[in-house]
Amino acid sequence: MPGAQERVLRRRIGSVQNTKKITRAMELIAATRVVKAQQRANEARPYAEHITQVIEDLSAAGAEVDHPLLRPLGEVQRVGVVVLAADRGLAGAYNSSVIKAAEREIQAARSEDKSYDLVTIGRKAKGYFAFRNYPISQSFEGFSENPTFEDAARIAARVIQLFEEGGCDRIDLVYTRFISMGSQEVVVRRFLPLESTERIAEGGDATATAGFEFEPSANAVLESLLPRYVESRLYAALLDAAASELASRQRAMKAATDNAQELIVKLTRKMNQVRQDAITTEIMEIIGGAEALSDDRSDPAELLPAHLDSNPFPQHLASRHATGPDRT
Repeated sequence: MPGAQERVLRRRIGSVQNTKKITRAMELIAATRVVKAQQRANEARPYAEHITQVIEDLSAAGAEVDHPLLRPLGEVQRVGVVVLAADRGLAGAYNSSVIKAAEREIQAARSEDKSYDLVTIGRKAKGYFAFRNYPISQSFEGFSENPTFEDAARIAARVIQLFEEGGCDRIDLVYTRFISMGSQEVVVRRFLPLESTERIAEGGDATATAGFEFEPSANAVLESLLPRYVESRLYAALLDAAASELASRQRAMKAATDNAQELIVKLTRKMNQVRQDAITTEIMEIIGGAEALSDDRSDPAELLPAHLDSNPFPQHLASRHATGPDRT
């Protein structure tokens, strides 16, 4: 019935309006947080650049580079994959893109008969690989939107342990690099051994450390700084991933809000059409009833049988009624 259909459409419109309020609120929250995340990512870059310069200066001062983190990349038999995803969804293709890139790396290692270690960051990555029975060496979660340097230090300690003691010949980092608010890119980069070994091995700029003396020694300082360098690189990747996640969520929630508004407009038009059809049907029923009543109110004489006279009184009663009663 039109009335029932109209009620159903009204309920659907109300439900979509409530959903629109939620997506709009999430869009505004993500837009607020992504600015702060972008600022944090920009503020972390100078630290990484300066610690890289310090390591090069130490090498120029005569520090030896015979360190496990700087060993040359030889034949790879075991690969480590560190995947940075999010703890929550509703971020468009952010999680699926980075997870699929990590899965391709694992499949490539399998096709070459290589073993692998998997480290997941974020509940979405852990849930995906655990559901598909991938062995996970270590998982971290609960800080994807707001990572701290302490989180990066914990992850870096586990990754270094896999590299130095776990038998991994190469460790790749899979994350989403933040380019701008409208552009993010999934990248797969070699994390360990460090990619900057060539410049360090060459000694960097020998004049940069001419006026410095290192205590206890340049080798000891380099030994202490290399883990910090790994932590800074991982921290920068975590901040990039957090900014990318929030930017993707903002775009996804804006698209959801726009789609909800379009759906509300379509449902409203349909409801108005159903209501107009109901009103038209009611008007036609009223007109039909009025015509039926007008037919029933026709001349009663036309309803008498043909053999009956139109005068309802018999002849002798009619004449008597006309002259009055006999009073004699």
